[in-house]
Amino acid sequence: MKIRLLLFILLVNSSFIIAQSNNFALAENYFRNNEFEKATQILEVLVKKSPYNTTYIKRLISCYQETDKFDTADKLLTQKLTQRPNLTFLNVILGYNYERQQQKDKADKYYKKALKSISNDAGYGGTIARLFKDYNKLDLAIEAYKKALSLNQNLQYEFQIAQIYGEKGDFELMFQEYVNLLDKRENYLSTIKSFSARYITDDSENENNVLFKKALLRKSASNPKNIWNDLLSWLFITQKEYGKAFIQNKALYQRDNDKLIKIYDLGEIAFENKDYETAKKCFDFTIERSNYPEDKFSAILMNLRIAIATQAEDIESQFNLVFNEYGINKNTFSIQVAYADYLTFTKNQPEEAKKVLERALGFSENRYQKASVKLKLADVLVYQNTFNKALIYFSQIQTQFRDHQLGQKARFKVAQTSYFKGDFKWSKAQLKVLKGSTSQLIANDAADLFLIISDNQPKDSLPSGLASYAKADLLSYQNKNDEAITVLDNIITKFKGQSIEDEALFKKAKLFTKKKKFDEAILTYARILDIDQKGILADDVYYNIAELYKNELNNPEKAKEYYQKIIFDYPSSIYLVDARNKFRKLRGDTL
Repeated sequence: MKIRLLLFILLVNSSFIIAQSNNFALAENYFRNNEFEKATQILEVLVKKSPYNTTYIKRLISCYQETDKFDTADKLLTQKLTQRPNLTFLNVILGYNYERQQQKDKADKYYKKALKSISNDAGYGGTIARLFKDYNKLDLAIEAYKKALSLNQNLQYEFQIAQIYGEKGDFELMFQEYVNLLDKRENYLSTIKSFSARYITDDSENENNVLFKKALLRKSASNPKNIWNDLLSWLFITQKEYGKAFIQNKALYQRDNDKLIKIYDLGEIAFENKDYETAKKCFDFTIERSNYPEDKFSAILMNLRIAIATQAEDIESQFNLVFNEYGINKNTFSIQVAYADYLTFTKNQPEEAKKVLERALGFSENRYQKASVKLKLADVLVYQNTFNKALIYFSQIQTQFRDHQLGQKARFKVAQTSYFKGDFKWSKAQLKVLKGSTSQLIANDAADLFLIISDNQPKDSLPSGLASYAKADLLSYQNKNDEAITVLDNIITKFKGQSIEDEALFKKAKLFTKKKKFDEAILTYARILDIDQKGILADDVYYNIAELYKNELNNPEKAKEYYQKIIFDYPSSIYLVDARNKFRKLRGDTL
């Protein structure tokens, strides 16, 4: 009987809570639609049933205020305070009721009462502060939080204080509070990074960046901790100052050898952003200090990738030095695969590359490594125009790793290879699926290729130039850039006025950039604008020209001119935010 009674009571309470919640949602809906009388009727019932529910009381008072029933609000709040004098947070609501009536002196009187009451019960400090914040009384909210903190150090209000300083635009104090919070509670690191990222930019001269850096340096000087180096490294990475980040990460490593992985990760970030000098320092440091073969050989591989990216003269000898020192075995497996790629696409030695890959296959330790070798072997076959055999490899991997990124990569390779051989229908079918890939890079590549095929497929048996364009794409893939440009020139001449002309010009400009012929690239991009300044590729063209002037030709004035075109003429462009930030930075604005 007791169990049944308990279950009955729980059921009744649950039903009551659900009903209350539904009624409040209805009242909120009326309130948002300015139907204050209807909202009032519901809220009065809710307050009667839950007399001290702050949310209900606060919303009911708002309804009274919106309908000029200030006396009714005053009477209700005074009654509640008389019945329960310890509910001192009601003084904030009462004070705001007077403020709505332009009675500032009375309002201040009740605000002071609320603040004074925190001395008797610090537990109400948070409620009082939140009410002040809700009424946009930000200074009073800070005062309430700080008073509660001074009385009870176990309370955790530093984060709320910092956020209010941010709302006030007092970023120096905001950053100081964030740093003070981390000094006491390091588990807030990810949260602080997330919120600080809203205020800092990639510009090291930005006022907020400077303020954040100063706050960290001051705290680091007075109380050295790993966390300050970690945050400084994060700030420098945000500002793309990878060399400075490396210094901070080395300091972290000196105090904790487990932090070596952060130096390797920094090297990868620097590499992706083409800061090859810092990247190499990171990987050299990893090679020198790591006790784990996997990390050491990963760093060696990245150094070889740097050599290839910077077109070093002794790349092959660097590969051979690695093999001579460490052998050709399972430890150098990934380096062997990279060497095959280099032999194929840089040295034009695909047969030698196949031998390297066939040998590497014997050192693979799991099915993922075997698949990576087969993928590379299929790439070599595509390089040799042996499409059907390549498609067999790609299809096998796609089937074996259907829900894995390897499988998605293989499916894209199937689509790309089918496109190279002119099977556009099958290629489109694969690409349509891949547009929803979990890998953003694969999804983007798939979408781009899908659009090229869709926009340029032959109609009514009339040639469109797509087959020739696919041939040029294949030659580019094979790193035969001069031959690809020749094919593109033929397309531009033969299919003048057709949509493929723009694509061919755009591809040609990209190849000139790859060959570091930047002036020719800009002239080729300009030809697209001569054809149609409002065409589908126009914003891509303006952005790419701006990037060339900024990054390659050291001409910030011209770069600004082209970024500005995107800002004013292409408000829907995917490049808009980036173009605006870069334009303002070049102009010297404080972002």
